[in-house]
Amino acid sequence: MSETNPKFKVSIDGVEVEVDPGTTILNAARLIGGDVVPPAMCYYSSLQGSGGKCRTCLVEVSKGSEKDPRPMPKLVASCSTPIMDGMEVKNKTSEKVNEARAGVVEMLLINHPLDCPVCDQAGECHLQDLAYEHGKSATRYEFERRTFEKVDIGEYIKLHMTRCILCYRCVYTANQLTEKREHGVLKRGDAAEIGTFIEKNLKNDFIGNVIDVCPVGALTDKTFRFRSRVWYTKPMDAHRDCKCCSGKAVVWMIGDEVARVTARKDQYGEVKEFICNECRFDKKAKSDWNIEGPRKIDRSSVISANHYEVEAPAHTTLLNKA
Repeated sequence: MSETNPKFKVSIDGVEVEVDPGTTILNAARLIGGDVVPPAMCYYSSLQGSGGKCRTCLVEVSKGSEKDPRPMPKLVASCSTPIMDGMEVKNKTSEKVNEARAGVVEMLLINHPLDCPVCDQAGECHLQDLAYEHGKSATRYEFERRTFEKVDIGEYIKLHMTRCILCYRCVYTANQLTEKREHGVLKRGDAAEIGTFIEKNLKNDFIGNVIDVCPVGALTDKTFRFRSRVWYTKPMDAHRDCKCCSGKAVVWMIGDEVARVTARKDQYGEVKEFICNECRFDKKAKSDWNIEGPRKIDRSSVISANHYEVEAPAHTTLLNKA
């Protein structure tokens, strides 16, 4: 270990990794990858202040550090807990974690409508994945559910508050990506909801990114709403010259038609480079984009069920005809 650049060793589910001091347990797990990585519904690495709200990333610290090997008395949020040298963490291998995570999922689903068959986020929904792994077949909740009317909060954005899990991602995005935030969390406790200031709509060149950061179907693109199931489209990496953003995006094709445009995301569903509203909502012609090729999709995703056809070179086509 170098004295000028010390590294901390941490073991997560028996897999060791060396990380910089100050690294959180979640980000250390992401360096390892695979099933070792806890799920995260509210944490977003590019959004300052995010994390610590949904509790889906809870882990068990069975050894605090080399200097103090005592285990932590309670499960901790991996997205906000920094690692210590010699720390040992249990995620998938902990019965306590699996039990707690199932409880968190049950809480998140108390008011969440089971409308996956009609939700535009189906197939890309992090809560859907979490419920599939940890959810129960029935609910114990016997009281009236909290419901809200669907609201247009901008020219291109539909808010379905009943689906919202109050992760605050959209609020942080508007705070840190736009000049003036026009929406936030209103009220408190069980009555808390996302809303805009009185008679205000979300108007900003980058406000469409709140759709991409939403882990559920609470914020949806009105230009794509109910047009197609996502697994019937073909996501293609594409780029264009843009004065406002990098112009690097994913265009979701139905035949030769661009059905929707989103920012490019990493394996954890986090946006790599935010894109502007012009790229997202206005450029819906194939000729507007330089198509790079099919987007790499995880094989476990329903989107990967699509089949891509690669055009054969012209000389190959002529030989086949001959």
